[in-house]
Amino acid sequence: MSSRTAPFLFLLLFSVPMLLADTAEAKPGATIFVAPSGNDAWSGTPAEANAAKTDGPLATLEHARDKIRAMKKAGPLPAGGVEVVIRGGMYPLAKTLQLDEQDSGTAESPVIYRAADGEKVQVIGGRPITGFTPHRGAILKADVSGQGFKGVYFRQLFFDGRRQHLARWPNFDPQNPYGGGWAYADGQPISMYQGVPDESRRTLHYKKQDARDWSRPEDGQVFVFPRYNWWNNIVPIASIDRDKRLVTLTEDASYAIRPGDRYYVQNMFEELDAPGEWYLDRNTETLYFWPPAPMEGKTVYAPTLRTLLQLGQGTHHITIRGLTLECCEGNAIYLARANDCLVAGNTIRNVGDYGGSGVVFDGGLRNGAVGNDIYEVGSNGVALFGGDRNTLTPGEHYADNNYIHHTGVFYKQGVGVVTDGVGNRATHNLIHDCPRFGICFRGNNHVIEYNHVRHVTLETSDTGAIYTCGRDWVASRGTRIAYNYFHDILGYGKDDNGRWISPHYAWGIYLDDNTCGVDVIGNIVARAIRGLIHLHNGRDTIIENNILIDGTQQQFECNGWTEASGWKGMLPPMVAAYEAVVNQPAWKNMRNMDLHPNNALLPNGMIMANNILRRNIFYYGTPDAKLFGLRDFPLKNNQSDYNLAYHFGKPLEIGCTGLTRSGETSPADTPVDQWPKWWRAAGLDRHSIVADPLFVDPAKDDYRLRPDSPALKLGFQPIPVDKIGPYADPLRASWPIVEAEGAREKPLQP
Repeated sequence: MSSRTAPFLFLLLFSVPMLLADTAEAKPGATIFVAPSGNDAWSGTPAEANAAKTDGPLATLEHARDKIRAMKKAGPLPAGGVEVVIRGGMYPLAKTLQLDEQDSGTAESPVIYRAADGEKVQVIGGRPITGFTPHRGAILKADVSGQGFKGVYFRQLFFDGRRQHLARWPNFDPQNPYGGGWAYADGQPISMYQGVPDESRRTLHYKKQDARDWSRPEDGQVFVFPRYNWWNNIVPIASIDRDKRLVTLTEDASYAIRPGDRYYVQNMFEELDAPGEWYLDRNTETLYFWPPAPMEGKTVYAPTLRTLLQLGQGTHHITIRGLTLECCEGNAIYLARANDCLVAGNTIRNVGDYGGSGVVFDGGLRNGAVGNDIYEVGSNGVALFGGDRNTLTPGEHYADNNYIHHTGVFYKQGVGVVTDGVGNRATHNLIHDCPRFGICFRGNNHVIEYNHVRHVTLETSDTGAIYTCGRDWVASRGTRIAYNYFHDILGYGKDDNGRWISPHYAWGIYLDDNTCGVDVIGNIVARAIRGLIHLHNGRDTIIENNILIDGTQQQFECNGWTEASGWKGMLPPMVAAYEAVVNQPAWKNMRNMDLHPNNALLPNGMIMANNILRRNIFYYGTPDAKLFGLRDFPLKNNQSDYNLAYHFGKPLEIGCTGLTRSGETSPADTPVDQWPKWWRAAGLDRHSIVADPLFVDPAKDDYRLRPDSPALKLGFQPIPVDKIGPYADPLRASWPIVEAEGAREKPLQP
């Protein structure tokens, strides 16, 4: 698979200011200043201290909040609201900044916390560590007990603004960050899909050559991708039996750790043997650290808080803008059932552990994450959870115009944007270098449009640039995936011979496990090894007006369930979910909800039905690539027409297993050669054509159509590529965006 970039399209997407916000902002009715040199006994009215040092800015955000509370007790907030202007400098938080309903503004008088124009404001949930002395060789040590860390067992350390590695074996390999630095469990390989009776999820067998002599093994944690390689666990060690070469964990991993699964062990003092590694002795409260560069002029700090800012239930009309938020174990900003709040133009970095994200909207209505730069986060960049399924009341949360990269530092299912519930949207985001999906959604009536997602699925397999799972029949209905650009979707995992490879087992758009009722319209999907769109028993889906480029194995894949494979076990929760909402008035207009899942089984024993594939362009050059890969896909129950396919003069092959031909099932693994031949005879693609679509410059990823493109005669509508991705706006944290180095610049090495 090519890892080529898209210079022309990149220029087009990111040099044209789109959807500019109104730059004329209302002036606040009152302003409160905060500065590192301020004093909480002062009024906060002047931006700087007066000559007599009797008045000036406040020193802390907490006192600014309290001053607003006092203003509200005295009467309504002034027209235009209150603006807390934070002067440049570092603001270590002694505790989470809590805002609740009493701290709220109104639509006419909002409360805004923002960085002073042109000044860098760093809000950190930790403290600096100083007083390092030599320990051994290049390793330094510092007593942290008197530096604000008494009783704080921190699990992250930052040096010069970058997260450092907890002492580990094998060592992290900076030249091969994804494929290097692993040990592999011992034993004879077992297929990941083969069941093993009474298989333990708490044990790991290590190889003889991997035996280590740790004095305190119970300090250690195993960082492992168990069995399926879908995600990882970080589990403490209970004991090690050196005779049996068996590590026993304190709790279950997600799945059994099988032979060949990759892992490393961290938090062992003996393994502090490389630059950038550290270890905290919790008994003596001593930090040991091997700095990767000279210490002079550099800052070392560690988190003391889980959350930096929390907006509680009933909080509304508050804006957090233009700050740099970093150094916490959990979420940087967490909104719990807040309404009409905005997180805009911030830089959020170096936050989160296995369960910690950049911005989380948990319930509430109409909260937005706009224009932020978010990276190096433990789990997700932005999480949008809101809306009511029974009534289809939308949450109306939105993630727009953000630049998100290097998510899932600890939790390898951490994505750029995740949305759940009803009626939320992810738009105009640039997302890259995620271990699994770029965007993940579950729920109904979401809008996912104009996003640019590239170089994702770097550490897992069975994955895609965007993903949903629809096991309960109604979970994804009504969602629209439109006008996105997904490309270079990689995947990483084991082949049939147990070799770790990349690209591997990844799609572009992945609608998994009976996903129903999703619209996939006007997307450009380029370069994924398994296929560009995958319907896993998908139903009621419209796939229209997409440009699909260079799927390595096939361009479009459908894998259906049958009565004998998967359907019976999945049916009970589908029936329960369907019956819970089908009589709700809001669901009456949802597409194809008149079919009860009990009646979905077709006479031929298959399930997939009512999918529409029309006016798409398939363009691929790999000689042995297929146009379609189909399994248990009933032809007469699905539609395909008005498409254009171009394989550079090579045959258009359709790989099929269990296809229905005039009511009869085809022999297993029978290839169907030549799309215009048998396929059309089955009643599909009768108006479709085989022709060069005449892109402007496909070698440079410019997939605009020339005026004489034959696709236009089929009714294909030009895709508005100039609107895809981030845009210039006063609420952007940075512009133009300078993209960080990642897998594009340093490709995966198995």
